[in-house]
Amino acid sequence: MSHPHPELPLPPALPSKGLRIVALGGLGEVGRNMAVLEYEGRLLIIDCGVLFPEDHQPGVDLILPDFDYIKDRLDDIEAIVLTHGHEDHIGAVPYLLRLRRDIPLVGSRLTLAFVEAKLKEHRIKPVLRVVAEDQTERFGPFDCEFVAVNHSIPDALAVAVTTGAGTVLHTGDFKMDQLPLDGRITDLRAFARLGEKGVDLFMVDSTNAEVPGFVTNEVEIGPALDAAFAQAEKRIVVASFSSHVHRVQQVLNAAHAHGRKVALVGRSMVRNMGIAAELGYLDVPPGVLVELKQAASLPDDRIVYMSTGSQGEPMAALSRMANGDHKVQVGHGDTVILASSLIPGNENSVFRVINGLTRLGARVVHSGNAKVHVSGHASAGELLYCYNVLKPKNVMPVHGEVRHLVANGALAVRTGVPADRVILAEDGVVVDLVDGKASVVGAVPCGYVFVDGSTVGAVTENELKDRRTLSEEGFVSVFAVVDTATGKVIAGPQILARGMAEDNAVFEEIQPDVVAALENAIAGGATDTYQLQQVMRRVIGQWVNRRLRRRPMIVPVVVEA
Repeated sequence: MSHPHPELPLPPALPSKGLRIVALGGLGEVGRNMAVLEYEGRLLIIDCGVLFPEDHQPGVDLILPDFDYIKDRLDDIEAIVLTHGHEDHIGAVPYLLRLRRDIPLVGSRLTLAFVEAKLKEHRIKPVLRVVAEDQTERFGPFDCEFVAVNHSIPDALAVAVTTGAGTVLHTGDFKMDQLPLDGRITDLRAFARLGEKGVDLFMVDSTNAEVPGFVTNEVEIGPALDAAFAQAEKRIVVASFSSHVHRVQQVLNAAHAHGRKVALVGRSMVRNMGIAAELGYLDVPPGVLVELKQAASLPDDRIVYMSTGSQGEPMAALSRMANGDHKVQVGHGDTVILASSLIPGNENSVFRVINGLTRLGARVVHSGNAKVHVSGHASAGELLYCYNVLKPKNVMPVHGEVRHLVANGALAVRTGVPADRVILAEDGVVVDLVDGKASVVGAVPCGYVFVDGSTVGAVTENELKDRRTLSEEGFVSVFAVVDTATGKVIAGPQILARGMAEDNAVFEEIQPDVVAALENAIAGGATDTYQLQQVMRRVIGQWVNRRLRRRPMIVPVVVEA
């Protein structure tokens, strides 16, 4: 298997009749999915999603793909193909359309409805091209055939992109549930037909490549939810992704069967389910849905809250319920059901929410103690099946952490794909498909772009390091006035600490040393205030580290009299 070298050079010019693939996100992480395909000077983008921040990225709202690779070539983009409506595949679309608003967005009816609602909040009116399975469309030199795939959201599509360099099949996120709630299975007949024609590069979902066997069918969730509803004494809160239409459908069905009403909680949940119901993807039993304000007047054993926040997101509804600062106050005898799997990296946040809810007296049902969720991604058995059906010439695992990509590549090799035809790439690595062979030819810069409030890309890794220091080690400011003519400190040093357990009085011990260091520096010829500030920073930093075992952020200020 071809492993990219960490110090790859910039790629050479793309050979004539060659196809170039550059992932700007989604390789080595679960999220931020975006692939750029180039042929004859034109670009086709597949997905444009976000990554959600982890605990070590304080203050960050979203993480975007790095658009630098394409920002000077926006006019070369033929279209953005969106495989399905999850945030990690569509969430960055508004930020790319800010750079060029008329890039056509291509996707299924539900996917584009979710995107259009999101873009409305950004005041962008998009150019939409609705497509469906079994449909073929041409975008510049790219012939795109769309194939139905099953996932944890309706209307997901794989896309087969054919150019003069061959055919690339990109699965998007998919699984092979043989009993899906909507009856729409992954079209293996289309996969087989494409395989007969010849798939030159198979870009395939890797998230569950380490999991043996086949994913459990969605229909098996219904009885588990039904059992949880039957045992519930008081209110029920179900948390799920705000786009998981199938899970919301099962909750509506269970609530209807047990004589309960359902209130949707969370702006994205209300918006997405409204769209899904309007387009016919969600079948709402008569009289089941009620407004959140009406729910408060219903008896505890007659209400279900369908909420966002299943990944422990700090500002989502469920986290706020666990902290006691939401209008829905969870208490003793309530049942909370987390109807989703853990996204890698979110474990601590989710366990914190579970503990908070348990402390409030709720019974928490989750995938660890009941079958209330199944994955939306193909397990190893399903991936093996696909490799055997397609017989691809080259394989490039996508969508997953490094361990997932490696496991997926190993599955491909086991089915007979030559090891040198399995490309294990990371974000920014450039892969060229030339004369039927895919190979790594270089890399382009591809970092994280942080969204912090209304700013995009302004926060750097250094600033995040400062935030982590502030949150973990504290803050010390030190102020002094010096007279460089006499070489004396005439006021201060005044030392003030924040975020530290010790009282400010402890710093009286170091004040004489700071004065001595400043006066020695002035005597040695240092008159620039910046130099003197660094002297103060060094003396206090060494003392705090030695005496208090801390490395706080130190902000020194020296003023000349």
